[in-house]
Amino acid sequence: MGILNLTPDSFSDGGQFVDPAIAIAHARRMIADGADIIDIGAESTRPYGGAVRVSADEERRRLAPVLGAVCALGTPVSIDTMKAEIAGWALEQGAAMVNDVWGLQRDPGMAGVVSEHRTPVVIMHNRDSADPTIDIVADIETFFARSLSIARAAAIPGDCMVLDPGIGFGKTPQQSVEALARLERFESSGLPLMVGASRKRFIDKLSPAPPDSRLGGSIAAHVLAMLNGAAILRVHDVAETVQAVKVAAAIREQS
Repeated sequence: MGILNLTPDSFSDGGQFVDPAIAIAHARRMIADGADIIDIGAESTRPYGGAVRVSADEERRRLAPVLGAVCALGTPVSIDTMKAEIAGWALEQGAAMVNDVWGLQRDPGMAGVVSEHRTPVVIMHNRDSADPTIDIVADIETFFARSLSIARAAAIPGDCMVLDPGIGFGKTPQQSVEALARLERFESSGLPLMVGASRKRFIDKLSPAPPDSRLGGSIAAHVLAMLNGAAILRVHDVAETVQAVKVAAAIREQS
């Protein structure tokens, strides 16, 4: 899953793709590099650094010149939004999937939109703030149980759900590492797992580097996530991650 942020304030690439022509060209490049899904977001959800909340109208304004054109490229598009209104609109424009960083628990209308469109949804774990004293794996499991209950009540089919432990969201760096190390705990649901560790803050804590210099750490985290059961990797650097995953998979097949 290649990341396309149409935002001025995302933590890693804010402002780089606000021009629609540049954004569409970047989507084309990620597809050529091997992306199977393009994840488009128009509101920053960065957990640190004071992301600015935007209205639905502003989110739609940012998406409108880009979303349809990227959908027309033929690769499935995921809409990264916390708003049911935007999710529904994007699905009507051709998006094929919803990526909700609050796991159906923030906007009460989100589950209904997903159910109505019978579309896949990424249910991501999140917290309003990190608490270093909690068992983060148990917290993620409890959150997922609540989200799945909401999904069942809305009649969302089981084969339409993907779970994401939310690396970097509402977690200390150490808790993000722990969540990655214990991915198998989340496989008990039988649902596919998605991991987005690309350029996240925990990498800087382990090996100090600014976001655009965390490729090595991102690849290490994603290869291990794939080997530990992740079905989808959400990344900024598509070509490099595809190469790393192919090599790791080939070596594993010979073991």
